[in-house]
Amino acid sequence: MTIKQYLLAACGSVMLLQGCDKYKDFDLAGNQGGVEKYPVNWIKAADSSSTTLVTSFWNPQGKYFNRNNNGNPEFHYWPQAHALDVVVDAYTRTQQPLYRIYMNDWFTGVKEKNGNTFLNEFYDDMEWNALAMLRAYNATSDAKFKSAVDEVWADIKTGWNTNMGGGISWRKAMPAYKNVPANAPASILASRLYQQFKNEEDLQWAKKIYAWMKDSLYETGTGQVYDGINNKGDGKRDEWKFTYNHGTFIGAALELYNITKDAVYLNDAMKVAAYTMSDNTLTNATDRLLRDEGGGDGGLFKGVFVRYFTQLIIHPDLPETYRSRYIAFLKHNFETLWYEGTSKPAILFGSYWKRKPGTETEMPIQVSGATLVEAAALLQEKELF
Repeated sequence: MTIKQYLLAACGSVMLLQGCDKYKDFDLAGNQGGVEKYPVNWIKAADSSSTTLVTSFWNPQGKYFNRNNNGNPEFHYWPQAHALDVVVDAYTRTQQPLYRIYMNDWFTGVKEKNGNTFLNEFYDDMEWNALAMLRAYNATSDAKFKSAVDEVWADIKTGWNTNMGGGISWRKAMPAYKNVPANAPASILASRLYQQFKNEEDLQWAKKIYAWMKDSLYETGTGQVYDGINNKGDGKRDEWKFTYNHGTFIGAALELYNITKDAVYLNDAMKVAAYTMSDNTLTNATDRLLRDEGGGDGGLFKGVFVRYFTQLIIHPDLPETYRSRYIAFLKHNFETLWYEGTSKPAILFGSYWKRKPGTETEMPIQVSGATLVEAAALLQEKELF
């Protein structure tokens, strides 16, 4: 029996379930598929959402996640990390051993598709995967994940150079171009490695990377995070705004706060969160939803923001007035996605969380939605709403 067959046999058809007891999706009037608000068990919704990811997007021959739910085998390295993150979320929450099988198979398949290595031309791609593999290691205690993280981290550090005053390059072929995607996740990784293994050098890396990024790509007065600098060799900052840059900046600040208890880091995280929620290019001013950043790579951006924003929400040192505001914002997003933007009973998500997709959606978009639903389950487990 394949993994997919096992999951379907255990839980019933994924086309009907909101968890293994076949919890169905009805509005208060009893009409399936309505948009009126109704009580949702978010833990069961996360069961359904994460099951869809592994049954509808997984490539059992290649042992990686397909580009869409209709079997497109196109492989991109960095989205695989975020799909693994959702699998780790589901495994951590449920302890369902089948998710561990997916993690093991992912390690084999993704490494092979990436040229039989986890090293890559793009430093940010390696960082996303190192972060996900470190989480997989912590969830399973499987040493192969930690060994891969160590190898990738050693290569990431070679990306630091003195162009633009420091920072890790976006890619090896462009040593003078620096951006947040290549630096914020690296700082998060360094902080987490330090917290777990107490190598002082990792802490120095986390602080150094963060300090450069804050000095070069952060606007202190507003909390805006710029995407990158020197893309065209002119020393100018890119004006683009993306949700995932703000999310990973929050994550980097929060990890350093955890280590140092220096309130500056927590304040940085809160300022970036406030900017994301108030800027109408990141959050739609009309419907209060995180912006639609399209398909392809952009389909993943909101999910990355949600992951680190959720860590800020559950942090015990966050003032309660801020926590309430953040929860209300995120709750509005995941309720809108579930009530209005989810194709049921297939449990497929679209890039705009207010609009259902058709019969096909891209894996990065699905991962963002699944990340949001797993965040809702985590907040519900912690009785935060």
